[in-house]
Amino acid sequence: MKLHEIGPKIKILRKATKLTQSELADLAGISRVTYGRLERGEIATVSIKTIDIVLFALGYEIDIKGREAFGIPVLE
Repeated sequence: MKLHEIGPKIKILRKATKLTQSELADLAGISRVTYGRLERGEIATVSIKTIDIVLFALGYEIDIKGREAFGIPVLE
């Protein structure tokens, strides 16, 4: 998953669990404003730790993949 896809994906996961932004923010222990920034893809203002906490609250986790999994061309 590319960085710009994280926020919209988390929004989809939140809606699938029928949680509001405020409810999920409360579960994650962050402000609704911070959570809103995450959903809008403003990840420069949201830490990886915060993303990890939100994903944990949804039952997911961050996974690191090799460059080829990101679709970046690699020179041989």
